[in-house]
Amino acid sequence: MTILTGIILAGGQGRRMGGQDKGLVQLDGRPLYQHVLERLRPQVDIVMINANRNIDRYQLSGCRVIQDVFDDYPGPLAGIYSGLLAIDGEWAAFCSCDTPAIPLYFVEKLVDQRGEAPAVWVRSQSRDHPTLALIHREMAAPLYDYLQAGERRLMHFLRDHGGHAVRMDEDEAAFRNINTPDDLNNRG
Repeated sequence: MTILTGIILAGGQGRRMGGQDKGLVQLDGRPLYQHVLERLRPQVDIVMINANRNIDRYQLSGCRVIQDVFDDYPGPLAGIYSGLLAIDGEWAAFCSCDTPAIPLYFVEKLVDQRGEAPAVWVRSQSRDHPTLALIHREMAAPLYDYLQAGERRLMHFLRDHGGHAVRMDEDEAAFRNINTPDDLNNRG
């Protein structure tokens, strides 16, 4: 595998978080995205952050910040598409900014178990986590067409284009998203 770029998806509107920029919501005294960055950085060669607001705050991380090429917040697929356009290598490992306890080897496991698939994503004991994914840059063109057709279903896209899930048996807490103020307050 050539250069592997990690991309933290922090470009959403944060509707369930009351409109706050989720990546910047504080968890144990640090923004959520910094927890993800700390765990993702050792797994990849380069880290970029997909963000659509508070760009200057994300740039403080020292990571390149990329914005969606679409301006209507079409969801994580837009961040993935924009990320695929920005990478120099062939592969990008994606992680949502609201998953602060991701396993320290999830990217390696995705790489090891991808086979010939152009995309793979994490499946925990209870469900799929399609924003924890490894995707080849060749998926950018079909993803553009999919978005232009008004589609927004990430897992549907990945499956329809030859992707598959990779099972990870860690405690579910490793994959827990912090989507709402209640999630932030009830992490136990």
